[in-house]
Amino acid sequence: MKHFQSLPFSRRTLLRGLGVTMALPWMESLSAWGDEPSRSVATGTGEGPRGGAPIRTAVLFSGNGFHSKEWWAKGEGESMQFGRVLEPLTDFRTRTLFIRGLYNEQALKGNIHSSQTGNLLSGAPLASGGEIRSGTSFDQLIAQHLGGRTKVPSLVLACEKSNPSVHKNYSMLYSSHISWTSPTSPTPLELYPSLAFDRLFKDDVQRGDRSVLDAVLGDAKDLRKQISALDQKKLDEYLDSVRGVEQRIEQAGQRGELQGWRPTLDKPNIPRPGDGIPQDIAEHMRLMCDILVLAFQTDTTRVCTLKLNNDHSSLRFPNLNVDYMIHHLLSHSDGDDWLKVNRFFVEQVAYIARKLDAIQEGERTALDNTQLMYCSSMMTGHHDATRLPVVVVGGGGGQIKGGRVLDYSDKPDRQMCRLFLSMMQKTGLKIDKFGDATSPLAEV
Repeated sequence: MKHFQSLPFSRRTLLRGLGVTMALPWMESLSAWGDEPSRSVATGTGEGPRGGAPIRTAVLFSGNGFHSKEWWAKGEGESMQFGRVLEPLTDFRTRTLFIRGLYNEQALKGNIHSSQTGNLLSGAPLASGGEIRSGTSFDQLIAQHLGGRTKVPSLVLACEKSNPSVHKNYSMLYSSHISWTSPTSPTPLELYPSLAFDRLFKDDVQRGDRSVLDAVLGDAKDLRKQISALDQKKLDEYLDSVRGVEQRIEQAGQRGELQGWRPTLDKPNIPRPGDGIPQDIAEHMRLMCDILVLAFQTDTTRVCTLKLNNDHSSLRFPNLNVDYMIHHLLSHSDGDDWLKVNRFFVEQVAYIARKLDAIQEGERTALDNTQLMYCSSMMTGHHDATRLPVVVVGGGGGQIKGGRVLDYSDKPDRQMCRLFLSMMQKTGLKIDKFGDATSPLAEV
Protein backbone atom coordinates (compact mmCIF):
# COMPACT_ATOMS: atom_id res chain seq x y z
CA MET A 1 0.00 0.00 0.00
CA LYS A 2 1.19 3.49 -0.80
CA HIS A 3 1.41 5.80 2.23
CA PHE A 4 -0.18 9.07 1.13
CA GLN A 5 -0.18 10.30 4.75
CA SER A 6 3.61 10.64 4.94
CA LEU A 7 4.41 14.37 4.95
CA PRO A 8 5.52 16.70 3.55
CA PHE A 9 3.75 16.31 0.23
CA SER A 10 5.30 17.53 -2.98
CA ARG A 11 3.69 20.52 -4.65
CA ARG A 12 1.21 18.34 -6.56
CA THR A 13 -0.35 15.06 -5.48
CA LEU A 14 -0.76 12.64 -8.38
CA LEU A 15 -2.52 9.40 -9.15
CA ARG A 16 -0.36 7.22 -11.37
CA GLY A 17 -1.08 4.23 -13.54
CA LEU A 18 0.37 2.58 -16.63
CA GLY A 19 1.21 5.45 -19.00
CA VAL A 20 -1.02 7.86 -17.04
CA THR A 21 -0.44 10.73 -14.64
CA MET A 22 -3.54 12.44 -13.23
CA ALA A 23 -3.45 15.33 -10.79
CA LEU A 24 -5.95 15.60 -7.95
CA PRO A 25 -8.35 18.44 -7.18
CA TRP A 26 -7.79 20.49 -4.01
CA MET A 27 -8.46 18.51 -0.84
CA GLU A 28 -8.45 19.59 2.78
CA SER A 29 -6.64 16.38 3.81
CA LEU A 30 -3.69 16.98 1.48
CA SER A 31 -1.31 19.90 1.00
CA ALA A 32 -1.25 19.60 -2.76
CA TRP A 33 -0.90 23.18 -3.97
CA GLY A 34 2.42 24.58 -2.72
CA ASP A 35 5.97 23.56 -1.84
CA GLU A 36 5.99 26.01 1.06
CA PRO A 37 2.89 27.03 3.05
CA SER A 38 3.96 30.67 3.25
CA ARG A 39 4.59 31.12 -0.47
CA SER A 40 2.40 33.80 -2.08
CA VAL A 41 1.71 35.56 -5.33
CA ALA A 42 4.28 38.19 -4.51
CA THR A 43 7.08 35.61 -4.80
CA GLY A 44 6.37 35.25 -8.49
CA THR A 45 5.38 31.58 -8.27
CA GLY A 46 1.82 31.86 -9.50
CA GLU A 47 0.60 30.13 -6.34
CA GLY A 48 -2.33 31.55 -4.42
CA PRO A 49 -1.96 33.48 -1.15
CA ARG A 50 -0.70 31.45 1.85
CA GLY A 51 0.05 28.41 -0.29
CA GLY A 52 -3.55 28.14 -1.48
CA ALA A 53 -4.85 27.07 -4.84
CA PRO A 54 -3.02 28.63 -7.81
CA ILE A 55 -4.31 31.44 -9.98
CA ARG A 56 -5.53 30.30 -13.37
CA THR A 57 -5.82 32.38 -16.50
CA ALA A 58 -8.33 31.56 -19.22
CA VAL A 59 -9.04 33.45 -22.43
CA LEU A 60 -12.20 32.72 -24.41
CA PHE A 61 -12.60 34.27 -27.83
CA SER A 62 -15.33 34.43 -30.44
CA GLY A 63 -14.91 36.20 -33.76
CA ASN A 64 -16.75 39.01 -35.56
CA GLY A 65 -17.92 41.02 -32.56
CA PHE A 66 -21.43 41.29 -31.13
CA HIS A 67 -24.87 42.79 -31.53
CA SER A 68 -24.32 46.56 -31.53
CA LYS A 69 -27.31 47.37 -29.29
CA GLU A 70 -27.15 44.47 -26.82
CA TRP A 71 -23.53 44.38 -25.64
CA TRP A 72 -23.68 46.62 -22.55
CA ALA A 73 -23.67 46.66 -18.77
CA LYS A 74 -24.65 49.23 -16.15
CA GLY A 75 -24.91 49.48 -12.41
CA GLU A 76 -22.79 47.64 -9.87
CA GLY A 77 -22.87 44.69 -7.51
CA GLU A 78 -26.18 42.89 -7.19
CA SER A 79 -27.84 45.75 -9.11
CA MET A 80 -25.64 45.30 -12.15
CA GLN A 81 -27.64 44.82 -15.36
CA PHE A 82 -26.58 43.34 -18.70
CA GLY A 83 -27.72 43.72 -22.27
CA ARG A 84 -29.27 40.64 -23.82
CA VAL A 85 -25.95 39.34 -25.16
CA LEU A 86 -24.47 39.12 -21.65
CA GLU A 87 -27.60 38.01 -19.79
CA PRO A 88 -26.29 34.42 -19.42
CA LEU A 89 -23.71 35.88 -16.99
CA THR A 90 -26.33 37.42 -14.70
CA ASP A 91 -25.71 34.88 -11.92
CA PHE A 92 -22.07 36.01 -11.88
CA ARG A 93 -22.58 39.76 -12.11
CA THR A 94 -20.96 40.38 -8.71
CA ARG A 95 -17.83 38.65 -10.03
CA THR A 96 -17.81 40.21 -13.47
CA LEU A 97 -15.87 43.21 -14.71
CA PHE A 98 -17.38 44.84 -17.79
CA ILE A 99 -14.62 46.86 -19.44
CA ARG A 100 -15.49 49.44 -22.07
CA GLY A 101 -13.30 51.54 -24.35
CA LEU A 102 -10.02 49.62 -24.57
CA TYR A 103 -8.44 49.27 -27.99
CA ASN A 104 -5.40 47.95 -29.84
CA GLU A 105 -3.80 50.65 -31.98
CA GLN A 106 -2.06 48.18 -34.30
CA ALA A 107 -5.40 46.53 -35.08
CA LEU A 108 -6.63 49.74 -36.71
CA LYS A 109 -4.18 49.16 -39.56
CA GLY A 110 -5.63 47.14 -42.41
CA ASN A 111 -9.20 47.26 -41.09
CA ILE A 112 -9.95 43.63 -41.94
CA HIS A 113 -10.53 40.57 -39.79
CA SER A 114 -7.05 39.08 -39.91
CA SER A 115 -5.29 42.36 -39.21
CA GLN A 116 -7.51 42.90 -36.16
CA THR A 117 -7.15 39.43 -34.64
CA GLY A 118 -3.57 38.16 -34.99
CA ASN A 119 -2.27 40.69 -32.45
CA LEU A 120 -5.31 40.78 -30.16
CA LEU A 121 -3.41 39.36 -27.18
CA SER A 122 -0.08 41.02 -27.90
CA GLY A 123 -0.67 44.50 -29.34
CA ALA A 124 2.19 43.84 -31.76
CA PRO A 125 2.39 45.13 -35.35
CA LEU A 126 1.50 42.49 -37.94
CA ALA A 127 3.45 41.70 -41.08
CA SER A 128 1.44 41.89 -44.29
CA GLY A 129 2.00 40.42 -47.75
CA GLY A 130 1.30 36.89 -46.56
CA GLU A 131 4.28 36.95 -44.19
CA ILE A 132 3.69 35.64 -40.64
CA ARG A 133 4.89 37.93 -37.87
CA SER A 134 2.97 39.07 -34.82
CA GLY A 135 4.07 39.07 -31.18
CA THR A 136 4.19 36.66 -28.26
CA SER A 137 0.75 36.75 -26.63
CA PHE A 138 0.31 37.47 -22.95
CA ASP A 139 -1.11 34.01 -22.18
CA GLN A 140 2.09 32.42 -23.47
CA LEU A 141 4.23 34.80 -21.43
CA ILE A 142 2.36 33.60 -18.34
CA ALA A 143 2.91 29.98 -19.43
CA GLN A 144 6.62 30.61 -19.94
CA HIS A 145 6.82 32.35 -16.57
CA LEU A 146 5.19 29.42 -14.75
CA GLY A 147 7.65 27.11 -16.47
CA GLY A 148 7.57 23.49 -15.33
CA ARG A 149 5.19 24.00 -12.42
CA THR A 150 2.47 22.14 -14.30
CA LYS A 151 2.48 19.14 -16.58
CA VAL A 152 1.11 21.16 -19.51
CA PRO A 153 2.45 24.76 -19.74
CA SER A 154 -0.66 25.93 -21.59
CA LEU A 155 -3.67 24.41 -23.28
CA VAL A 156 -4.76 26.04 -26.55
CA LEU A 157 -8.13 24.73 -27.71
CA ALA A 158 -10.26 25.55 -30.73
CA CYS A 159 -13.66 24.65 -32.17
CA GLU A 160 -12.92 25.72 -35.75
CA LYS A 161 -9.92 24.69 -37.82
CA SER A 162 -7.20 27.11 -38.86
CA ASN A 163 -7.43 28.88 -42.24
CA PRO A 164 -4.05 29.10 -44.05
CA SER A 165 -5.17 31.34 -46.96
CA VAL A 166 -4.41 35.04 -47.57
CA HIS A 167 -7.11 37.72 -47.55
CA LYS A 168 -6.47 41.32 -48.66
CA ASN A 169 -2.71 41.06 -48.18
CA TYR A 170 -2.88 39.50 -44.69
CA SER A 171 -2.52 35.85 -43.79
CA MET A 172 -5.74 34.29 -42.54
CA LEU A 173 -3.66 32.48 -39.93
CA TYR A 174 -4.01 35.75 -38.04
CA SER A 175 -7.79 35.21 -38.00
CA SER A 176 -7.34 31.64 -36.79
CA HIS A 177 -4.87 32.13 -33.92
CA ILE A 178 -4.97 34.44 -30.94
CA SER A 179 -2.28 32.61 -28.93
CA TRP A 180 1.32 33.05 -30.14
CA THR A 181 4.32 31.25 -28.64
CA SER A 182 6.70 33.60 -30.47
CA PRO A 183 6.29 36.40 -33.04
CA THR A 184 6.54 33.90 -35.90
CA SER A 185 4.87 30.88 -34.27
CA PRO A 186 1.16 30.73 -33.55
CA THR A 187 0.58 28.22 -30.76
CA PRO A 188 -0.75 24.98 -32.30
CA LEU A 189 -4.50 24.55 -31.88
CA GLU A 190 -6.03 21.38 -30.48
CA LEU A 191 -9.30 20.82 -32.31
CA TYR A 192 -9.92 17.24 -31.18
CA PRO A 193 -11.37 16.87 -27.69
CA SER A 194 -9.92 13.36 -27.38
CA LEU A 195 -6.36 14.55 -28.05
CA ALA A 196 -6.73 17.50 -25.68
CA PHE A 197 -7.95 15.10 -23.03
CA ASP A 198 -5.07 12.69 -23.69
CA ARG A 199 -2.59 15.51 -23.42
CA LEU A 200 -3.84 16.31 -19.95
CA PHE A 201 -3.92 12.81 -18.57
CA LYS A 202 -1.74 10.47 -20.61
CA ASP A 203 2.05 10.49 -20.50
CA ASP A 204 2.15 9.17 -24.07
CA VAL A 205 -0.39 11.12 -26.14
CA GLN A 206 -1.98 8.39 -28.21
CA ARG A 207 -5.09 6.27 -28.17
CA GLY A 208 -4.78 3.61 -25.46
CA ASP A 209 -6.51 0.35 -24.68
CA ARG A 210 -7.45 1.43 -21.19
CA SER A 211 -9.32 4.46 -19.97
CA VAL A 212 -7.55 7.07 -17.86
CA LEU A 213 -9.63 6.08 -14.84
CA ASP A 214 -9.00 2.36 -15.22
CA ALA A 215 -5.27 3.04 -15.19
CA VAL A 216 -5.31 4.96 -11.89
CA LEU A 217 -8.04 3.21 -9.90
CA GLY A 218 -5.49 1.25 -7.90
CA ASP A 219 -3.83 4.43 -6.68
CA ALA A 220 -7.21 6.03 -6.05
CA LYS A 221 -8.32 3.07 -3.90
CA ASP A 222 -5.26 3.41 -1.67
CA LEU A 223 -5.59 7.17 -1.41
CA ARG A 224 -9.27 6.93 -0.48
CA LYS A 225 -8.35 5.14 2.76
CA GLN A 226 -6.12 8.02 3.84
CA ILE A 227 -8.39 11.05 3.40
CA SER A 228 -11.39 12.52 5.20
CA ALA A 229 -14.99 11.56 4.45
CA LEU A 230 -15.56 14.93 2.79
CA ASP A 231 -12.53 14.45 0.55
CA GLN A 232 -13.63 10.90 -0.26
CA LYS A 233 -16.87 12.34 -1.62
CA LYS A 234 -14.94 14.99 -3.55
CA LEU A 235 -12.61 12.35 -5.03
CA ASP A 236 -15.56 10.20 -6.11
CA GLU A 237 -17.31 13.18 -7.74
CA TYR A 238 -14.12 14.15 -9.54
CA LEU A 239 -13.51 10.64 -10.89
CA ASP A 240 -17.14 10.49 -12.02
CA SER A 241 -16.70 13.75 -13.95
CA VAL A 242 -13.58 12.45 -15.69
CA ARG A 243 -15.42 9.27 -16.64
CA GLY A 244 -18.30 11.32 -18.04
CA VAL A 245 -16.01 13.33 -20.30
CA GLU A 246 -14.29 10.14 -21.50
CA GLN A 247 -17.61 8.58 -22.44
CA ARG A 248 -18.76 11.67 -24.33
CA ILE A 249 -15.47 11.85 -26.24
CA GLU A 250 -15.86 8.19 -27.22
CA GLN A 251 -19.40 8.88 -28.49
CA ALA A 252 -18.22 11.95 -30.40
CA GLY A 253 -15.54 9.88 -32.13
CA GLN A 254 -18.18 7.49 -33.38
CA ARG A 255 -20.33 10.18 -34.94
CA GLY A 256 -17.83 11.69 -37.36
CA GLU A 257 -16.90 15.14 -38.56
CA LEU A 258 -17.63 18.68 -37.41
CA GLN A 259 -21.11 19.99 -38.21
CA GLY A 260 -20.45 23.67 -37.53
CA TRP A 261 -18.79 24.34 -40.92
CA ARG A 262 -20.37 23.43 -44.21
CA PRO A 263 -18.29 20.96 -46.29
CA THR A 264 -18.21 21.01 -50.08
CA LEU A 265 -19.51 17.40 -50.24
CA ASP A 266 -22.74 15.97 -48.93
CA LYS A 267 -20.86 12.89 -47.74
CA PRO A 268 -17.18 12.46 -46.92
CA ASN A 269 -15.04 10.99 -49.67
CA ILE A 270 -12.49 9.52 -47.27
CA PRO A 271 -12.98 7.10 -44.36
CA ARG A 272 -14.10 8.78 -41.19
CA PRO A 273 -11.13 9.26 -38.80
CA GLY A 274 -11.15 7.69 -35.38
CA ASP A 275 -11.50 9.75 -32.27
CA GLY A 276 -13.28 12.36 -34.37
CA ILE A 277 -14.78 15.76 -33.69
CA PRO A 278 -18.39 15.95 -32.53
CA GLN A 279 -20.90 16.55 -35.29
CA ASP A 280 -22.79 18.99 -33.11
CA ILE A 281 -21.02 22.31 -32.58
CA ALA A 282 -22.74 22.74 -29.20
CA GLU A 283 -21.38 19.39 -28.02
CA HIS A 284 -17.93 20.25 -29.38
CA MET A 285 -17.82 23.53 -27.46
CA ARG A 286 -19.20 21.95 -24.32
CA LEU A 287 -16.56 19.22 -24.38
CA MET A 288 -13.81 21.81 -24.73
CA CYS A 289 -15.29 23.76 -21.81
CA ASP A 290 -15.30 20.61 -19.69
CA ILE A 291 -11.69 19.88 -20.59
CA LEU A 292 -10.68 23.42 -19.63
CA VAL A 293 -12.34 23.00 -16.24
CA LEU A 294 -10.72 19.60 -15.68
CA ALA A 295 -7.32 21.04 -16.62
CA PHE A 296 -7.70 23.78 -14.03
CA GLN A 297 -9.27 21.51 -11.44
CA THR A 298 -6.31 19.12 -11.55
CA ASP A 299 -3.66 21.83 -11.87
CA THR A 300 -2.50 20.12 -15.04
CA THR A 301 -2.26 23.59 -16.50
CA ARG A 302 -2.92 27.10 -15.24
CA VAL A 303 -3.23 28.75 -18.64
CA CYS A 304 -5.86 27.93 -21.22
CA THR A 305 -7.01 29.67 -24.39
CA LEU A 306 -10.27 28.51 -25.97
CA LYS A 307 -11.07 29.91 -29.42
CA LEU A 308 -14.76 29.19 -29.93
CA ASN A 309 -14.51 30.14 -33.60
CA ASN A 310 -12.30 32.06 -36.02
CA ASP A 311 -12.61 35.65 -36.89
CA HIS A 312 -14.10 35.67 -40.41
CA SER A 313 -15.72 32.43 -39.25
CA SER A 314 -17.49 29.89 -41.46
CA LEU A 315 -19.37 28.15 -38.65
CA ARG A 316 -23.09 27.54 -38.91
CA PHE A 317 -25.43 26.88 -36.01
CA PRO A 318 -28.05 24.24 -36.78
CA ASN A 319 -28.42 23.70 -33.04
CA LEU A 320 -29.96 27.21 -32.88
CA ASN A 321 -31.96 26.80 -36.09
CA VAL A 322 -29.57 29.32 -37.63
CA ASP A 323 -28.21 27.25 -40.50
CA TYR A 324 -28.84 29.49 -43.49
CA MET A 325 -25.79 31.75 -43.20
CA ILE A 326 -22.21 31.44 -41.97
CA HIS A 327 -21.17 33.29 -38.85
CA HIS A 328 -19.14 35.93 -40.68
CA LEU A 329 -22.01 37.05 -42.92
CA LEU A 330 -24.51 36.84 -40.06
CA SER A 331 -22.37 39.33 -38.11
CA HIS A 332 -23.13 42.05 -40.65
CA SER A 333 -26.65 42.39 -39.26
CA ASP A 334 -28.16 43.06 -35.86
CA GLY A 335 -31.02 40.61 -36.26
CA ASP A 336 -32.53 38.15 -33.81
CA ASP A 337 -30.46 35.27 -35.17
CA TRP A 338 -27.24 37.19 -34.60
CA LEU A 339 -28.35 37.79 -31.01
CA LYS A 340 -29.05 34.06 -30.61
CA VAL A 341 -25.53 33.20 -31.74
CA ASN A 342 -24.00 35.85 -29.47
CA ARG A 343 -25.85 34.47 -26.45
CA PHE A 344 -24.83 30.93 -27.37
CA PHE A 345 -21.17 31.94 -27.10
CA VAL A 346 -21.69 33.74 -23.79
CA GLU A 347 -23.49 30.65 -22.48
CA GLN A 348 -20.18 28.78 -22.85
CA VAL A 349 -18.49 31.38 -20.63
CA ALA A 350 -21.28 31.07 -18.06
CA TYR A 351 -21.04 27.27 -18.19
CA ILE A 352 -17.32 27.38 -17.39
CA ALA A 353 -17.91 29.90 -14.61
CA ARG A 354 -20.63 27.74 -13.08
CA LYS A 355 -18.48 24.60 -13.15
CA LEU A 356 -15.47 26.39 -11.69
CA ASP A 357 -17.65 27.93 -8.99
CA ALA A 358 -18.83 24.46 -7.94
CA ILE A 359 -15.24 23.41 -7.18
CA GLN A 360 -14.37 24.33 -3.62
CA GLU A 361 -10.71 25.06 -2.93
CA GLY A 362 -10.39 25.91 0.72
CA GLU A 363 -12.11 29.21 1.45
CA ARG A 364 -12.51 29.98 -2.23
CA THR A 365 -13.86 28.30 -5.31
CA ALA A 366 -11.92 27.61 -8.48
CA LEU A 367 -13.75 30.57 -10.04
CA ASP A 368 -12.49 32.79 -7.23
CA ASN A 369 -8.98 31.61 -8.14
CA THR A 370 -9.41 32.22 -11.87
CA GLN A 371 -9.26 35.26 -14.12
CA LEU A 372 -11.44 34.36 -17.10
CA MET A 373 -11.41 36.90 -19.92
CA TYR A 374 -13.90 36.78 -22.79
CA CYS A 375 -13.33 39.01 -25.79
CA SER A 376 -13.58 39.55 -29.52
CA SER A 377 -11.36 41.44 -31.94
CA MET A 378 -14.03 43.94 -32.94
CA MET A 379 -17.09 45.48 -31.36
CA THR A 380 -19.43 44.63 -34.24
CA GLY A 381 -19.26 42.75 -37.53
CA HIS A 382 -18.64 46.08 -39.27
CA HIS A 383 -14.95 45.90 -38.23
CA ASP A 384 -15.20 48.50 -35.45
CA ALA A 385 -12.00 47.97 -33.45
CA THR A 386 -11.85 51.48 -31.93
CA ARG A 387 -13.23 49.97 -28.71
CA LEU A 388 -13.05 46.27 -27.95
CA PRO A 389 -15.62 44.14 -26.13
CA VAL A 390 -14.20 42.47 -23.03
CA VAL A 391 -15.43 41.04 -19.74
CA VAL A 392 -13.40 39.42 -16.95
CA VAL A 393 -15.13 36.86 -14.73
CA GLY A 394 -13.63 35.47 -11.52
CA GLY A 395 -11.59 36.68 -8.59
CA GLY A 396 -7.99 36.11 -9.67
CA GLY A 397 -7.14 34.68 -6.26
CA GLY A 398 -8.97 37.45 -4.41
CA GLN A 399 -7.24 40.22 -6.38
CA ILE A 400 -10.14 41.19 -8.68
CA LYS A 401 -13.28 42.91 -7.41
CA GLY A 402 -16.22 42.19 -9.70
CA GLY A 403 -19.64 43.78 -10.04
CA ARG A 404 -18.24 46.87 -11.76
CA VAL A 405 -18.27 48.70 -15.08
CA LEU A 406 -14.92 50.25 -16.02
CA ASP A 407 -15.15 52.82 -18.80
CA TYR A 408 -11.95 54.02 -20.49
CA SER A 409 -13.64 55.50 -23.55
CA ASP A 410 -12.59 59.10 -22.85
CA LYS A 411 -9.22 58.35 -21.26
CA PRO A 412 -5.93 58.83 -23.14
CA ASP A 413 -4.21 55.62 -22.04
CA ARG A 414 -6.76 52.99 -23.00
CA GLN A 415 -4.50 50.34 -24.49
CA MET A 416 -5.85 46.78 -24.27
CA CYS A 417 -2.33 45.72 -23.31
CA ARG A 418 -2.72 47.55 -20.00
CA LEU A 419 -5.35 44.95 -19.08
CA PHE A 420 -2.94 42.19 -20.04
CA LEU A 421 -0.25 43.75 -17.85
CA SER A 422 -2.67 43.69 -14.93
CA MET A 423 -3.56 40.05 -15.55
CA MET A 424 0.07 38.99 -15.91
CA GLN A 425 1.03 40.73 -12.69
CA LYS A 426 -1.72 38.86 -10.82
CA THR A 427 0.03 35.60 -11.71
CA GLY A 428 3.31 36.86 -10.26
CA LEU A 429 4.83 37.89 -13.59
CA LYS A 430 6.34 41.26 -12.80
CA ILE A 431 6.99 43.18 -16.00
CA ASP A 432 6.71 46.93 -16.51
CA LYS A 433 5.57 47.10 -20.12
CA PHE A 434 3.94 44.94 -22.73
CA GLY A 435 2.95 45.74 -26.31
CA ASP A 436 2.03 49.42 -26.38
CA ALA A 437 1.34 49.61 -22.62
CA THR A 438 3.72 50.96 -20.00
CA SER A 439 1.46 50.60 -16.98
CA PRO A 440 -1.30 48.22 -15.84
CA LEU A 441 -4.93 49.19 -15.29
CA ALA A 442 -4.90 50.19 -11.63
CA GLU A 443 -8.67 49.63 -11.33
CA VAL A 444 -8.48 45.94 -12.31
